[in-house]
Amino acid sequence: MTVLLEHANICVRDIDEMILFLQTAFPEFRIRHDATDTDGTRWVHIGTDETYISLNRATSEPTQKWIPYEGLPGVNHLGFEVDDVEALRDRLKSTGYEDSTVPNEHPYRKRVYFYDHEGNDWEFVQYLTNDPAKRNYYEL
Repeated sequence: MTVLLEHANICVRDIDEMILFLQTAFPEFRIRHDATDTDGTRWVHIGTDETYISLNRATSEPTQKWIPYEGLPGVNHLGFEVDDVEALRDRLKSTGYEDSTVPNEHPYRKRVYFYDHEGNDWEFVQYLTNDPAKRNYYEL
């Protein structure tokens, strides 16, 4: 069985800002659907024909600010494989997004991390080999 992540569904405060972030990272992403429910809550599907991210407008604020990697339950980041991580980094930095990349030297992959406007962390990885043993090597 082949398993692929078809979509992720996230709540955000500002859908238009998230669209800007995602289309800066992934210029090939397009709005697949943009709708408003009967209660006035907007939701958008943005991505390609094969994969997308569902953005739902948050309707309330959390009681505690989410900070990735602080040990609270939740998603620390979503990771995406890309063809050219340096070009993606240049696009995001030139648009003003904050690079959160931690040192991660690896002979078979390059990774960068960026915060979106809401403080969510996103990982982008470029593999430098097709050999699964090398791509998935962790003993560094």
